Amino acid sequence: MVAVFNKELLSWYLITVKLKETLESGIPAEQQPQQLQKLQQEPSESLNITIKEDGENLPEEPNSPDSEWVISIKEKLEQARQDDAASSWAKLSIYRVPHHLRDSSGDDKAFVPQIVSLGPYHHGKRRLRQMERHKWRSLHHVLKRANHDIKLYLDSVKEIEERVRSCYEGPINLSSNEFIEMLVLDGCFILELFRGVTEGFKQLGYPRNDPVFAMRGSMHSIQRDMIMLENQLPLFLLDRLLALQLGNPDQKGLVAKLALRFFDPLMPTDEPLTRSDRCKLESSLKSTTVFDPLSDQGGLHCLDVFRRSLLQMGPQPVPRVWIKRRSNAHRVADKRRQQLIHCVTELKEAGIKFKKRKTDRFWDIKFKNGVLRMPRLLIHDGTKSLFLNLIAFEQCHIDCTNDITSYVIFMDNMINSPADVGYLHYCGIIEHWLGSDAEVADLFNRLCQEVVFDINNSYLSPLSESVNRYYNHRWNTWRASLKHNYFSNPWAIISFVAAVVLLLLTLAQTYYTIYGYYRPAA
Repeated sequence: MVAVFNKELLSWYLITVKLKETLESGIPAEQQPQQLQKLQQEPSESLNITIKEDGENLPEEPNSPDSEWVISIKEKLEQARQDDAASSWAKLSIYRVPHHLRDSSGDDKAFVPQIVSLGPYHHGKRRLRQMERHKWRSLHHVLKRANHDIKLYLDSVKEIEERVRSCYEGPINLSSNEFIEMLVLDGCFILELFRGVTEGFKQLGYPRNDPVFAMRGSMHSIQRDMIMLENQLPLFLLDRLLALQLGNPDQKGLVAKLALRFFDPLMPTDEPLTRSDRCKLESSLKSTTVFDPLSDQGGLHCLDVFRRSLLQMGPQPVPRVWIKRRSNAHRVADKRRQQLIHCVTELKEAGIKFKKRKTDRFWDIKFKNGVLRMPRLLIHDGTKSLFLNLIAFEQCHIDCTNDITSYVIFMDNMINSPADVGYLHYCGIIEHWLGSDAEVADLFNRLCQEVVFDINNSYLSPLSESVNRYYNHRWNTWRASLKHNYFSNPWAIISFVAAVVLLLLTLAQTYYTIYGYYRPAA
């Protein structure tokens, strides 16, 4: 129940009480009129007493639920302002895979490491803790081999801590010491694997029966974990750690070449590194001049370096002027316009031939005079995870082209059934180690279910237009049908020729019969 008072009488009472408190607190006399005037203006607010007169509504209490709600919104806006000011989106390069890509793939293991965690996203997970003791062993070997103190590495990484943090998405719930410890431990572990594959683990001091640092079956699983988007360390961090190990602070670019050698078994082609490339790589470890064509390209992390190597700084679409104008006007790609090309079965019926192209650039597809020449693609149990992470990186990183995505969608369009996979395998274009052609078809059909890209910015758009023009020409379809039905094998050819000869003889007999009837012999 709220008591009702005479407002004027209560105001004077409050002024008297407050004036007494002011005099007792020792406020100078010259400031007392100002205090008195303030109390006259706001007597009720000064003591936070609720007053109600006849015909007036109670003012809202400051601690009401609505007031707390407004305060919470303002706090959230202030946090958003701080996050926006603290975040440097331009430096972001190691992303969390978006949920729509993760869910559409149907295989969470393609994005989540199963053996080893690198970086903060999966740090400390229980199932990955077994590898931690091997990381500490690798760090021990590094310090012992180089005769270094651990403080050298900690202090060096401390200098770039904020730069490394800016590469990751969202807040990282690790203290400065925990974050630096993780970076040094994971970074040295990566470099030991890189150098071990190139120089030999025995040369680095590991026994031949080492459970991790040896070329065993688990190495393939480790490689697959280390190529995942959420399991990356910045390349500049690895460069700094390797420079400390080698005692060469000016060393840059060597990590990129080591990474390519380490991840070579994951390449979707069966063309290994040449002997000359391997010799150049091994000699670069002992020389100051580094053979590294990727060093001037500003690689972000190992996945980015691997992608650049796949493309070999490759396809750049050359869209027509009207396509450029249309692409700039519509920044959001249309999901309905992602059909680049017809499937293999339909292209065959239109008379298009498929031939294997001898090159290690699996994306470099050519079309001329009705012949589609495609490089060989090797599909193994790590191909799905590799393509999914490459696509996720292209979808997340704004300064990245969509070349891998374009190629995968192109293959997805061409492969609609196991029969399409079987024919490409027959032509030598697809080689796979999976259980059946149906698994390969399902793999491509699921890779890009929730991926949206601009078809006009695809490097395969001009080629697709040429193929579609050839496909839509009716004469090509008729000629292909004739060849398929009557010239598919020697017996069919003989039957067709016999039928033609019989028809010609029949026509000749008919002609001479009619001619003899109207022009009898004299």
